[in-house]
Amino acid sequence: MASLTHNNDNMTCDQPVYQPEQVNAPGSAVTSTPPEAGATAALGVETEVTAYETFDEMNLPDDLLRGVYAYGFEKPSAIQQRAIVPLASGRDIIAQAQSGTGKTATFSLGALSRIDTSNPQCQVLVLAPTRELVSQITDVMSALGERLGVTVHACVGGTRVRDDIQRLTKGTQVVVGTPGRVADLLFSRRALRLDSLKVFCLDEADEMLSQGFLDAVKELISAIPENTQCCVFSATLPLEVMETTDRFMSDPVRILVKRDELTLDGIKQFYVAVDQEEWKLDTLCDLYATMTITQAIIYCNTRRKVEWLADEMQRRDFTVSCMHSDMDMKDRELVMREFRSGSSRVLISTDLLARGIDVQQVSLVLNFDLPSNRENYIHRIGRSGRFGRKGVAINFVTQDTVRYLADIERFYQTQINEMPQEFDKLL
Repeated sequence: MASLTHNNDNMTCDQPVYQPEQVNAPGSAVTSTPPEAGATAALGVETEVTAYETFDEMNLPDDLLRGVYAYGFEKPSAIQQRAIVPLASGRDIIAQAQSGTGKTATFSLGALSRIDTSNPQCQVLVLAPTRELVSQITDVMSALGERLGVTVHACVGGTRVRDDIQRLTKGTQVVVGTPGRVADLLFSRRALRLDSLKVFCLDEADEMLSQGFLDAVKELISAIPENTQCCVFSATLPLEVMETTDRFMSDPVRILVKRDELTLDGIKQFYVAVDQEEWKLDTLCDLYATMTITQAIIYCNTRRKVEWLADEMQRRDFTVSCMHSDMDMKDRELVMREFRSGSSRVLISTDLLARGIDVQQVSLVLNFDLPSNRENYIHRIGRSGRFGRKGVAINFVTQDTVRYLADIERFYQTQINEMPQEFDKLL
């Protein structure tokens, strides 16, 4: 098969602003079909599956179960209760669940339970859209599979291909990667062999099957052995994504985690009215003391805005760090390491960080810019309130963006109120 030249490991966030369908004032009543109704229509008929209340009931390998408890899990989340056992039994799965509900651990446990530890070759292939998400998945799978003796390797752009080739030649049972690097290793370098592949997983499938990645992902899917188990996980599953998955999945189990089980309900959402765009900076500086009570992520829509805001904050002697897709990978890793450790408490980022990055201590997300893609709203604010913890989301709204906030309210069937005076007591 010909080599793929398409490589979109670096996500860009300079998307056109979507056009809302109608205008409502923030906090006003909204009436429309709830998103889960539309999601169910796209997802098709949900499959009735048994919900297992404990990990012990799932009949996982003993060493994997020890890894679960050693990692700190106590009780499975809604998606874990329903999806791990069908995954472990070899069924194809399409699962829709929002950020913070434990999707990564779900497919990790299901896939790890299927590995033949006596075979050193690649048996599980996981694709994700960003280097940071690949790194996190790799860490989770390595930790959960440690007692099984499973080998896990991350394949992403910005690292030495020679190292990947050496690891794959030696034998790696789980490969986690971005589409561009995995395609290069499979088709051009011929270092990745899929003869023993049992499980193929797409994480953040809505992004992976969008136009930016679609050609690369399709070519990778074409190279997968016919009887490979396929798993698709995402917070949003638009109809066009479902149409694509129908072509390569066999009678999949369909699982939808409904609104009353989502982390959105554990996140208090507020807006701050800022009359002019240029007044946002001063408003943010006024909030800074409150933000540093905990760890916070600030989202901007462009790399340029991220750099400008970080420079302006630092010029005013506020301590912040920033991250976007144009940064060198080593610099991005350093920023994330400092943020995870708590030595950096306020991180300014583009939507690069919106998908799947789990920083346990984050309890505040601030949208300096409202997301240009309304589906990204749940990905962003899902950085707070991880795994059912309480979180807070603040949205800066100007006169020009009031209608976008109203559209978000309608789309998610939620109400976003004005931020109260004693806001710090909510954290």
